[in-house]
Amino acid sequence: MQAMKQLILLLLFISSVSFTGHCSATLPPDTTTKIVDKGTAIYLLDQGKEFYGKGLFKSALAKFREAGNKDPNSWKPAFWISQCHYNMENYGLAMKYARDAVALDDNELDKEVYELLGKSYHRMGGISTTNLDSAIYFYQKAIEVLPAFRSKELSLNLRIEQCKFAKEAFEKGERITRIAVQSLNTGNHEYAPVLDPDGKSIYFTSRRSDTKGGTMNPDDQEFFEDIYKSVYNGTNQSWDSVSNELGRMNTSGFDALNYISRDGKTMLLTVNTTAVKEKLKTRSSDICIMTQSTSGKWSNPKLIDNKSINTSFFEGSATLTADGNTMYFVTDRKAEKSSTDIYVVQKVNKKWGEAKPLPAQINTIGRETTPFISPDGRFLFFSSDGLLGMGGLDVYVVENKGGSWGTPVNLGNGINTVNNDTHFQYYEELKKAMMSGNESLGNKSSMDLFEINMSNFTYPTSPN
Repeated sequence: MQAMKQLILLLLFISSVSFTGHCSATLPPDTTTKIVDKGTAIYLLDQGKEFYGKGLFKSALAKFREAGNKDPNSWKPAFWISQCHYNMENYGLAMKYARDAVALDDNELDKEVYELLGKSYHRMGGISTTNLDSAIYFYQKAIEVLPAFRSKELSLNLRIEQCKFAKEAFEKGERITRIAVQSLNTGNHEYAPVLDPDGKSIYFTSRRSDTKGGTMNPDDQEFFEDIYKSVYNGTNQSWDSVSNELGRMNTSGFDALNYISRDGKTMLLTVNTTAVKEKLKTRSSDICIMTQSTSGKWSNPKLIDNKSINTSFFEGSATLTADGNTMYFVTDRKAEKSSTDIYVVQKVNKKWGEAKPLPAQINTIGRETTPFISPDGRFLFFSSDGLLGMGGLDVYVVENKGGSWGTPVNLGNGINTVNNDTHFQYYEELKKAMMSGNESLGNKSSMDLFEINMSNFTYPTSPN
């Protein structure tokens, strides 16, 4: 109601000014309409920015499109449409509208459009290395026109190095090639693939319309995520029988399976029920455990009762060593300094101790996420966008040298791309790995599942 009153007052003000102007013979007859449209566009832009600030990119996009229809000569709608598309992972469309904004420049153009162009071309760099050259150009342009502190905040120098790294990686060719799991990938996001110990069943997470409860998360206007299971069909050599009817495993909130023990009797999940009514109450995204009884029944997901593991912040993506005594997980409890970090916690006398962050050569000021520890605890795989890589989140491996950690090694082209590559899990006994990654299709992209033949894989030697 208040917003409507503001619009009415704005239009009345514009109309009164316009009426006075219309009486002047020096103004063209359609001036009043143009001024009203511009006023409406300003109002729609403000509404769109409010939605955008809340992460409601679909609602924001609709408002920015309306603003563009009202005032097609302004760069602002195109700029904000581009921002929405980038956040929705429609990188080709983000590139298009950012270019439109520059073409409509009226000397008041927001200079961050060059960073937006840089990262849009960067995300499309897997299609052509020419796009990486364009990304470098726009990142450099952004450095020239933006204040030094802002360039540092946006990590523009690191992004330029990532583009160069990607170009060099493409020239060297692929070391190991990942293959999309076509029978499981849809137009929705699929991620977090986890294999049963025998490799004959796979669990993964997706945000589909058949999610338990069938409702959407009001914070991002996407369906809540559920865990899905699929069984390998040896006859046609593909995954089928996909279902999220997994008994106690899924809630009507966010559910993701992160780890299955090698004996198949313990599971670690990330659960968030803050926006729904469930018996299992979480304070944010929390780490839960499920165990299998001797009769083969699974317990309900149970919160891990340790104040240094589950807090009021995000915690998830937990992984265990084979003995079950060392856990690595992700948290954003220090987000004001370093986005998301990986923490480690030890179990002593069957109780979890105090969780502590991994050292600075692993936890950067960027995002570190989706860790996977080798069963013997020696090698940690994880994704990061704060280390030198190809762009977005790349997969790295780092060696635990018994009291100290080595330097993370990028797993290289073929596993990594210029987009987000996450949820890497290595099954040495099966000679394969599973992972998630952004797969571009035209101007849009989605998270997909990938399988990797690891028959020729050897752990990289750490530089120190």
